[in-house]
Amino acid sequence: MEVDARCWLVEDGAKGARHLEALLGSLGWKVHRLSPPFSECGELDAIGCGVGVVLLDGLSSLHLGQLESLLIRSQCLWLAVASDSTIDNADNSRLVATLCHGVVAPDVASADLGCLMKHAAFLSCLQSQDAERRHSAAAMSSDAAEYEMVGTTPAMWTLFQTIRKVAAVDAPVFISGESGTGKELTAQAIHERSPRASAAFHAINCGALPDHLIQSELFGHEKGSFTGAVQRKIGRIEATDGGTLFLDEIGDLPLELQVNLLRFLETRCIQRVGGLEDIAVDVRIIAATHVNLEKAVEQGRFREDLFHRLNVLQIKVPPLREHQEDIEILARYFFERFSSEKSTRLKGFSREAMLVLRQYHWPGNIRELINRIRRAMVMCENPLIQPDDLGIERRKIPRHSMSLDQARDIAEREALVAALGRNKHKVLPAAQELGVSRVTIYRLMEKHGLSRPQACLAAKS
Repeated sequence: MEVDARCWLVEDGAKGARHLEALLGSLGWKVHRLSPPFSECGELDAIGCGVGVVLLDGLSSLHLGQLESLLIRSQCLWLAVASDSTIDNADNSRLVATLCHGVVAPDVASADLGCLMKHAAFLSCLQSQDAERRHSAAAMSSDAAEYEMVGTTPAMWTLFQTIRKVAAVDAPVFISGESGTGKELTAQAIHERSPRASAAFHAINCGALPDHLIQSELFGHEKGSFTGAVQRKIGRIEATDGGTLFLDEIGDLPLELQVNLLRFLETRCIQRVGGLEDIAVDVRIIAATHVNLEKAVEQGRFREDLFHRLNVLQIKVPPLREHQEDIEILARYFFERFSSEKSTRLKGFSREAMLVLRQYHWPGNIRELINRIRRAMVMCENPLIQPDDLGIERRKIPRHSMSLDQARDIAEREALVAALGRNKHKVLPAAQELGVSRVTIYRLMEKHGLSRPQACLAAKS
């Protein structure tokens, strides 16, 4: 791997700056110097350097805070050059410990400095490539970057393709799936890819409102129609005219309101509570629930005719345990998204933490994954998140005995899925990444039941 031999030299007029610049030049580095005030160093973004050197000796306390912001903003690794007396200062010590890759004395030998610089630049290059791969995997489609639908596995590709298909027509959609799988995000993705995208998208949780308020919330009411109705209110259905209305937890809708909703679906007209006028409304209904509506129909808790009206097009959002290969991509995506909540020294996940994430059953699905990652980012006191930071007890992780061949097959499939995902399911780049031929990739895809998707749809917030 070729390393770009350009570096920053950050100094505050110290006597050793010229000597250090000459030393770096003799080692083959093209040096770009940065001097106070560091808050005005706009060229940091214009010149891409993989490694920087900070000369802390002579740095005033006035510029220390500016320097910290500069190091955080930069995308390169930093080496500190400082004497023992400088490191003894608490502020300098904290800056070196949290933001620098290494520290050397001002009289460091040329060979030692050269070795450290080369290793830092090489590591910076690897980190940059890894960040690009993660970004590509987390944003497989640039036209849908609003939502947090991320995935590269066959289960997610099937979901993405189904979303594109149902978005093209105007029939009602019924979304099923466990709590926390992203049913509302699926509904948003359908709306954004439908002809109604320029109109409103409204969501209402049918299980979160008291029974006596749901009718008014959905259909609105006239002034004086009941105690407290001091003025006319437009309901959610009427307010969504021309757009899409998402009814979450539709299974919790009371039976008497199911009749009203059925009438709207049949006539495309509503009546406000206390009103007599039929109001024509053009709204697409997307409904979702985590309960089995077919059983609810059998038990008399949900109207069969309404079920069939809502269940014209179906989408099932898979639980996280059915696409575990996406866990690492999701974890890194949410780590980047909530990066403002972490400490500056936190860099990512340890191998042990990622192993625990992949082995956990995830009863709360993606919602639980988000919560545990955010918790870990706040609680972690190390550069890398550990299993304990995630709050997952290892004894709760099911242990399954498997043969060596089974373990190899699982590892082989995970590596194949990850490589295809990072390369947008293009076989040749995936083969080059894994160091095998295209024929081998096709053979492994057939072996593990993987197919190349015809279209992709992924989104994030």
